[in-house]
Amino acid sequence: MCTETKAQSNSETLVAESDQTLVGSEAGQTSSGGGPGGQSPRAKLRHLSRSTQFVICAAIILGLTMTFVGKLVSQSIEDATIQTAAETGARYMQNFLEPFVQGLTTVKELPDATIQTIDHLLSSTSLSTHVVSVKIWLPDGTIVYSTDKSTVRKTFPTEEISLALTGKIYTELDNDFEDDNEDAFERSLNIPLYEIFAPLREAGTGKIVAVGEFYETAEALQREINNLRKKVWAIVGAATTAMLLLLFFIVRRDDKIIKQHETALEWRMDEQARLHSNNAALQHKVTTANHEFSRINELTLRRIGADLHDGPAQLLSLILLRLEELENSQGASDEEVLEMIRRAGEDALNEVREISLDLALPEVTDLTLHDALVLLAERHEERTETRVELELDALPDDVPIAHKICIYRFAQEALNNAYIHAGGKGQKLSASHCEGLLEVQVEDAGVGIPTEKPSVPGRGRTHLGLVGMRYRVESLGGVFIIESAPHAGTKARAQFKI
Repeated sequence: MCTETKAQSNSETLVAESDQTLVGSEAGQTSSGGGPGGQSPRAKLRHLSRSTQFVICAAIILGLTMTFVGKLVSQSIEDATIQTAAETGARYMQNFLEPFVQGLTTVKELPDATIQTIDHLLSSTSLSTHVVSVKIWLPDGTIVYSTDKSTVRKTFPTEEISLALTGKIYTELDNDFEDDNEDAFERSLNIPLYEIFAPLREAGTGKIVAVGEFYETAEALQREINNLRKKVWAIVGAATTAMLLLLFFIVRRDDKIIKQHETALEWRMDEQARLHSNNAALQHKVTTANHEFSRINELTLRRIGADLHDGPAQLLSLILLRLEELENSQGASDEEVLEMIRRAGEDALNEVREISLDLALPEVTDLTLHDALVLLAERHEERTETRVELELDALPDDVPIAHKICIYRFAQEALNNAYIHAGGKGQKLSASHCEGLLEVQVEDAGVGIPTEKPSVPGRGRTHLGLVGMRYRVESLGGVFIIESAPHAGTKARAQFKI
């Protein structure tokens, strides 16, 4: 049963975007019922747009205000119209009736001839078309003349004529008539009337000797008042509607601007939060990578020290020991010992050169990534006397120098591992670039990476090299993947967004 071992970079999956909403919309309050149907009017109002809320509030306030204004203006116009008509009628009736009441300063009733003259004038002149009834009151409330003869010489309360006795002209519409006996005749006509009281004065002295009351048909006056009311309400309604529409368009435009700014601010704050989260995650990864690099560098230095101690140092120690033996032989020549010293010196020199070659970075600054990988393969083949299969697609020429060095070191370490642990069997170096993703892969056909811990001290260099490759790749935001299975070889892959 094959077991596949994979080591994958933590940077393969980016930090998920923060789902915290920094600028949230205000939730509507619900009523004690809790359900959508149980929301209070205030909660429902909050769900509406600002312009709609403004229109509703403005309509209520302006509606009440303009209704009050309309009623006040229409009532004022109605009172002014009635008063004007009353004053006009009163002046006319004063001129008509005052000549007939001059004798009331000495007597308390009108002669029959005067009454007949008034009756004749009222029935034969144009007054009969709009004046339906006339009364003349004495200051004590006695009626001395009336179109309705049944009320003549009768006395009634003086409340109605009290204003006229003070010299003022008073008028009222028929809907204000009280249920008095003196108005029975006029009420029986069943037509709209308005009642006018005017003071009648004595010629020369101006003393009020009587009060003239007459009833005039109010149909024309009411039509005029109704027309004026319609005009007033039309003007008030048009003005209210115009103000509401104007304010609505202004508020709606400002509401759209506010919403656009809120949306832009929300997006910017969300983006800021996401970037902050990503930056924090990247900062953490950089800090971790720095720590790991320090640890790997320390381990690498220890490995180099161990290599120098176990290899060239031991060989040099052997050479020195043999040299001492030659000195102690008192000049006797020993060709076998000299040959052994020569071989040990050559081996020490070769090991020092190999270690130096691993530490020294070739001049890749002026080379393209393609040429650098070709050079790496050639040098590896020359050093190990093995073959490396190259499969390089079209690679970008503007790869940053940091990425170029990282890729070179990654491929160099992977090929060294392939030579050491797979005997150079099936070595293959491939690279491709597609849709901004640069991928470099080194594979071999060896026995794979063992899952158990090494039993021999110093043989854990493979795992140390994998950790170093991983953090080297991740430090530049890349993804490191290692795939291996027993007797199925090993694949090391590095991916970069370039």
